[in-house]
Amino acid sequence: MKEIILAVTGVFQVIVFAMMMYYFVLAFFGLIRKTEKKNYTPTKKFAMIVAAHNEEVVIGKLVESMLNQDYPRELYDVFVIADNCDDNTAKIARKYGVYVYERFNKDQKGKGYALEWLFDKIFKMQKKYDAVAVFDADNLVSKNWCKEINSKMLEGYKVVQGYIDSKNPNDSWIATSYSIAFWTQNRMYQLARANIGLSNQIGGTGFAIDTEILQEFGWGATCLTEDLEFSCKLILNGEKVGWAHDAIIYDEKPLTLKQSWVQRRRWMQGFTDVASRYFFKLLKKGFKERKWFVLDCALYVIQPFFTLMIGISTVLSFVQGMSPEGLNIFLISYLTGDFSFKVIGVMQFLITPLIMRLDKKISPGFFVMLIFYSLSVFILPIFATKVDNYSTVLLIDVVYNLAFLLATALFLGKKKLILFFRFLLYSLYTLTWIPITIEGMLRKNNKEWNPTKHVRNIEICDVQ
Repeated sequence: MKEIILAVTGVFQVIVFAMMMYYFVLAFFGLIRKTEKKNYTPTKKFAMIVAAHNEEVVIGKLVESMLNQDYPRELYDVFVIADNCDDNTAKIARKYGVYVYERFNKDQKGKGYALEWLFDKIFKMQKKYDAVAVFDADNLVSKNWCKEINSKMLEGYKVVQGYIDSKNPNDSWIATSYSIAFWTQNRMYQLARANIGLSNQIGGTGFAIDTEILQEFGWGATCLTEDLEFSCKLILNGEKVGWAHDAIIYDEKPLTLKQSWVQRRRWMQGFTDVASRYFFKLLKKGFKERKWFVLDCALYVIQPFFTLMIGISTVLSFVQGMSPEGLNIFLISYLTGDFSFKVIGVMQFLITPLIMRLDKKISPGFFVMLIFYSLSVFILPIFATKVDNYSTVLLIDVVYNLAFLLATALFLGKKKLILFFRFLLYSLYTLTWIPITIEGMLRKNNKEWNPTKHVRNIEICDVQ
């Protein structure tokens, strides 16, 4: 039995390690910004669309930011879908003189259905648009958004995704964790892919689609992650999604673990659904045509299965690690060497704060403090080898963390102390992906949309 557990643990860890190293290497390409020759000649005409369900608290500030674009007013219009609303969303939006459509359909609920419904109406209008842009109701749109997206589309991209920032990163530890995750993904997943010629992924909000492409392929994306589904359709048809790093929208993040759990479970339900329908198609096309951007998309859509493997690998590792022989639970360290394994671990830990520093989300002092903190993987084992009692080792670990919390408070102040504590909790946030993914996979056939309540009535000037 011991040999079986050891073998299975090894297989899972090797696969997980290989995937982690792929994304780790990919992340390094996101650490630089290539010099871009931008064409800011106003050319493209946009239909800027918001799908809103009972969003009376936030809809006004979003529309204000959309109407304040540094782009000719005659080259964009704002459309608001009041989708199955029973509040004042439509009334508030109409005050701004934008197009407002009210939709009531209790059978086909959700953003995907609402968008498809409005796309059909826009296509039938006498006024024609070069592209449609999609936003969530809780967003705020940077003044240069249309200008940056227009520039990217003039390069030849038919679909462009903008930078998704956070409008409430300090509201709670969950909001901070979400913000850290999105800041990291914007560079590790999006900018990195753009830098090496891969396709980016539509992020659900803050993206624009050429109307001819939309009419040719059809939206048809009515699952719980309609953005991912449409990305797969594009890539299967040979189209790459472009990335506009300076076209920023600010998105409201959930405040509580419960809200976060429901939202991320919905994402994993959608991911699993899309993976089951598109993974093998992408894999086949990628190998047949030898196109790496297609294979990269195939790897991207199986994230739920990758997360599940991490969970299984973790459980098996601890079961194997409890063996009387006291084997190292991380078998990869046998292949790389203990020191190299720790160096890789430190680099993986520091990639996130490095990205945050590059985007000026944290101060230089806070980044240096995290560098010293990461060295614990080398320091703590020195103390651990001198004691035999597990409780004492655990106590040393706790004291080490408390010492850093105290040092942060003394040298960097209360706000940085809170940020450091939340940065530590970010690890807990990432671990919650494992049970959330399992639940999402089990419920992949449940297509019911559970909207997130938005309450932060913030103006664009408060976040820029």
